[in-house]
Amino acid sequence: MNRAPRIAVIDYGAGNLVSIEQALTSVGAQVSFVHDGEGLAGTDAVVVPGVGASAPAMDRLDQQGLTEPLRAWLAADRPFLGICLGMQLLFDASEEDGASTLGAIAGTSTRLVGAPTLPHIGWNQVVRRRSHPVFDGIADGADFYFVHSYAGVPRTQDPADAGRPANDVTLATTTHGGMFTSAVNRGSLIGVQFHPERSGADGLRLLGNFVDLVRAA
Repeated sequence: MNRAPRIAVIDYGAGNLVSIEQALTSVGAQVSFVHDGEGLAGTDAVVVPGVGASAPAMDRLDQQGLTEPLRAWLAADRPFLGICLGMQLLFDASEEDGASTLGAIAGTSTRLVGAPTLPHIGWNQVVRRRSHPVFDGIADGADFYFVHSYAGVPRTQDPADAGRPANDVTLATTTHGGMFTSAVNRGSLIGVQFHPERSGADGLRLLGNFVDLVRAA
């Protein structure tokens, strides 16, 4: 793929769309904002940004007819990046408000354990648990910018997950009081709890690496 990858940014009223559009455009993507399932046609990758709570976010996705198309996209293992709330929506549910979410990763989004302050706002280290090209050129333990009180907790394989992939999805962790999962990956799915579009040069590098992965795919 020599052309600029076409990235669909999901607009469901829960993200800083201007920042993510500018960041993705600066690293070589062609960005469109998508408001319904039909908007996914002809795109190469999906980005779901977001801040806020899971239940209203899922309500908006439902109202816009995006929930099932996004589940189908994830089931097909097509390139996907979830940012902050967009990562939490990848799990089965959220304890914040009891919402059922997209269910691509077995587990639940829970309140940060032992956090000295909530929400967790500011720069913090992201420590790699395994290698992945989305972090190429970024030092292990580099600082990224966070704004959240909840984070997804992957569930290990159990009988209830029969037919689903083993849950070795944790890509990186961060400590704020307790340790939490700050990046996940399985196949073409990537989720980050931090905001790369607000994380300076390393954040742009991560987004550029994602765009390169989409281009290669």
